[in-house]
Amino acid sequence: MSIQWFPGHMTQARKKAAETLAVADVVVEVVDARLPAASSNPMIHELRAFRQRPFLKLLNKADMADPAATKAWLDFYNAQPGIKAVAISCKKAGDAARVPSLCQQLAPHRDSALKPLRLMIMGIPNVGKSTLMNALVKKKVAAVGDQPAVTKSQQRIDVSSRLTLYDTPGMLWPKIAHPEDGLMLAASHAVGTNAYIDEEVATWLAGFLLAHYPALLTARYGFAVDGIDAPAVLEGVAKKRGCLIKGRGGEFDLEKAAAILLTDYRNGTLGRISLETPQRRSARGSAVPAAEAPPAD
Repeated sequence: MSIQWFPGHMTQARKKAAETLAVADVVVEVVDARLPAASSNPMIHELRAFRQRPFLKLLNKADMADPAATKAWLDFYNAQPGIKAVAISCKKAGDAARVPSLCQQLAPHRDSALKPLRLMIMGIPNVGKSTLMNALVKKKVAAVGDQPAVTKSQQRIDVSSRLTLYDTPGMLWPKIAHPEDGLMLAASHAVGTNAYIDEEVATWLAGFLLAHYPALLTARYGFAVDGIDAPAVLEGVAKKRGCLIKGRGGEFDLEKAAAILLTDYRNGTLGRISLETPQRRSARGSAVPAAEAPPAD
């Protein structure tokens, strides 16, 4: 299953971002801590590399990710010149409050009313950019929604005389090269629902969970997973949750079961799960997007 999703407004958003980056001091990329590489837009790294801007990578939703995997990602990113990576939860005010000081360390020359620190907040849809913006400004200035691509235009916010934020729309890229990346993005609700079929994505997710987090499936749904396959997981969820198709003689409603599994993963009810690690990406030959390599000195 190859998943692609690139609404028309994203082309314009990329052009506007390229213009704004010329005046920004630090690029802040928000990614999903459960899939940091798959949720990292290679176009952002191309723009950053061209402008030679310092780079803060925020692994958001860290409270829903596997702590061991998150530590591996932080070690991986922080070993690269020009990148500072931290794990946060934008819903925690204390975590969000750390962001300006972290950026200040990357641009120490921008620290006055005459030279305010200008941050460009970037990322793909549904990784928490708007939640971060609202936390930084301490009021609702960006729309937050359950559907991807709620924000469709760029905005500038002067937080104080010393700090300016540029909020950009969530941007994907025209072609997702690796099918598994598309499945991870769909499972995490970063692409529009018209780009995939819930049952197919949930079947992939069930197979992943069987391989890496089988105990979480049992703990959540109450059935043993030894010796079963991914479709059987959906059947088990349907049975436990009473998902039946009316008038079909007790036939399981696998579409409804798929929606339950995806929702439980997306909101963290299943537990702390990471869909990728640096080691697994390296094993398939795609540890990071090519454009993520640090810019030349």
